[in-house]
Amino acid sequence: MADDVVLKLYRGDAAGGELVDYEVPRAPGMVVLDAVHSVQAMHAPDLAVRWNCKAGRCGSCGAEVNGRPRLMCMDRLDKYPPDEPISVRPMRTFPVVKDLVCDVSWNFEVNKRIPPFQMREGVEPRFSQAEADRVQEFRKCIECFLCQNVCHVLREHHEQEQFCGPRFLVRLAGLEMHPLDTADRLPLIHKQFGIGLCNITKCCTEVCPESIAITDNAIIPLKERVVDRFYDPVKKLFRVLRGR
Repeated sequence: MADDVVLKLYRGDAAGGELVDYEVPRAPGMVVLDAVHSVQAMHAPDLAVRWNCKAGRCGSCGAEVNGRPRLMCMDRLDKYPPDEPISVRPMRTFPVVKDLVCDVSWNFEVNKRIPPFQMREGVEPRFSQAEADRVQEFRKCIECFLCQNVCHVLREHHEQEQFCGPRFLVRLAGLEMHPLDTADRLPLIHKQFGIGLCNITKCCTEVCPESIAITDNAIIPLKERVVDRFYDPVKKLFRVLRGR
């Protein structure tokens, strides 16, 4: 029917699954998550889906809608052709638990390996508005992990052991650029977190629901710092002469 929407939802688990068609009534202002909830209410009460705030703030309801990573609670149905089905799959980079729910625990293990903020001692804790603005952008991250999901280093090449992914390069940038932080994380960024594996395709920036300029403002500046520290021969000689 014209006033209905057809969802093709992934049903399955880690062992495998398939897309199953469901038809639910369409309502004005409806988002994909609304339609998924209608499927739960009308057809499949055992459908597994993760969500929380339904306001684009918690990052819980990430999925692949028509092949593109999105927050289902912010993805309006009226932007899709009304006579075509909408496919919803779990994020492909992470192991499937059940239906649309993925196991994203790897991300939290990566986060534990990042040295925390270390306050500069002996100085007044003040900095300029420009310095505050530079790092404030990175604090907008809601950890939806859409950037992790779309990153080809993780998605296609499965380099989880060598690469931390764009979300955590954002966190590292926020710490490294903080004017009152003294920790030196560049060796970890260079080796353990594998920043050299990123070839700045900007796919992470394109899917960020908070419009964080991940590539331009976080990853590229970190790459420049790593190059200056480990690969610039002039600066390396200068450090040798200074005994550093």
